[in-house]
Amino acid sequence: TLATYLDGLGVDGARDPLSRYMWWVPLAWGAVFTVVTSLISRVIYGLQQSVRDALQLGNYRLEAKLGEGGMGEVYLAHHALLKRPTAVKVLRPDRVGDGAVARFEREVQQTARLTHPNVVAIYDYGRTADNLFYYAMEYLDGLSLERLVEMDGKQPAGRAIHILSQVAHALAEAHGCALIHRDVKPANIALCDRGGVADMATVLDFGLVKDLASPGPNLSSSDVVTGTPMYMAPELIAAPDRIDARVDIYALGAVGYFLLTGRTVFEGSTTVEICAHHLHRSPLAPSAHPGVDVPADIEAVILRCLAKDPAARYPSADTLRRALLSCQSAADWGLEQAS
Repeated sequence: TLATYLDGLGVDGARDPLSRYMWWVPLAWGAVFTVVTSLISRVIYGLQQSVRDALQLGNYRLEAKLGEGGMGEVYLAHHALLKRPTAVKVLRPDRVGDGAVARFEREVQQTARLTHPNVVAIYDYGRTADNLFYYAMEYLDGLSLERLVEMDGKQPAGRAIHILSQVAHALAEAHGCALIHRDVKPANIALCDRGGVADMATVLDFGLVKDLASPGPNLSSSDVVTGTPMYMAPELIAAPDRIDARVDIYALGAVGYFLLTGRTVFEGSTTVEICAHHLHRSPLAPSAHPGVDVPADIEAVILRCLAKDPAARYPSADTLRRALLSCQSAADWGLEQAS
């Protein structure tokens, strides 16, 4: 009994009545501790569950953030069943508005029409319950041309031809489907080893794609300049509502210039200054840069791509591809050199 227990402790319950009830104190603290611990555990479990839900988009579990652009974020993910690595691009409507969501959805629909091996493959797309739009595409374990030049400097003519001809072939398919990329640049071209084939170029990010065959209104405002200034054709700056596939020819020429020289066609301290150069200034020949040795035939191809007048450029991406492959240096780079 309690009395016997207190007597064993040497406590006189008659003289010290409070001591009879002191045993409740540790019991009460224990009960409070148990309740608080339980509540904290439930909160932590709920937060962990929320994190797990946030990292799950449809059948894809996000694992690491790969990059972020103007319209969305790209994550490395795995399909719940197939377990293959996948790149998932996510758009948050609260950041960019409903118009950008519509353009983002169009990007995946239009890109999914393309089947060329040098265009990134689209697997799936959808929306979550909290209105996050996403699409899943093949994960490319490689590096961008921008990173390649940053790491390795200007590239030999043979390798530049090898890369540019692949991109031209991919653009030929897009143009045949009445699609213009409008943002061809080194950061949007990945160089990978795919299926044991090294130096495979893959065109990414059709976020600014323009569908010339669409009867509906263009979701990108016609009076807004879109693209990356260092690779924008003059007409894309001056009259963005009246462009055709030759803006991609110009941009690919600028990419070739970058590969061969390690620098952009025009440089400037502001976007306005760079755009003004594209509009009014003739590019310096690649071979005119100190320490740059570029064969005359590939230099002529690049400069023709960079003509101010679209009519003076190659009429199609396929014509450009054939011109590139006819250059003497094209034989200097093949699978063995790429490997």
